[in-house]
Amino acid sequence: MFPSRPSPLFFGRIVLLALVLAGCGTQQASRPAPVGPVPGVVDDQLGGSCVLYARAASGIDLRGDAWNWWGLAAGRYLRGNMPEAGAVLVLGQTDRLKLGHVAVVRQVIDSRDILVDHSNWVPGRIITGMQVQDVSPENDWTQLRFFNPQYGVFGSIYPADGFIYQMPPLVPTSG
Repeated sequence: MFPSRPSPLFFGRIVLLALVLAGCGTQQASRPAPVGPVPGVVDDQLGGSCVLYARAASGIDLRGDAWNWWGLAAGRYLRGNMPEAGAVLVLGQTDRLKLGHVAVVRQVIDSRDILVDHSNWVPGRIITGMQVQDVSPENDWTQLRFFNPQYGVFGSIYPADGFIYQMPPLVPTSG
């Protein structure tokens, strides 16, 4: 004869399943969108650490506080004073930056301006496309100012060690 009528509990489960599945296709507002030179870098833990973010976004595998990255890169990665997309910018240790800071170059605008992606410049947040300006007298990227969008001005001057490039140094082969 006729099958029995489904219970209200059955319909409740169907509605719950539909809501769960609908949530799979949306991005959570609390998670940052994928950013950086390496697509798909999304991790809640990256917002609290500039070094974790820079390592994940650049592929440069260094550990330790940001101010140590310059020295740690010697012999492992090429280093220099000219920005290029994908390179890691290393800021030295200062009274304001006790652990230094690292950021990943997103784009070179001109000889004095770049855009960077970085984490924890604003505590706990990932910021993408922040403008950085070289204000060093020799145009050697040793004195930098970061744009503050809240006030529409460039901020304080920070000392920079330079840029760590993604390519490891060329090592002569024997034989």
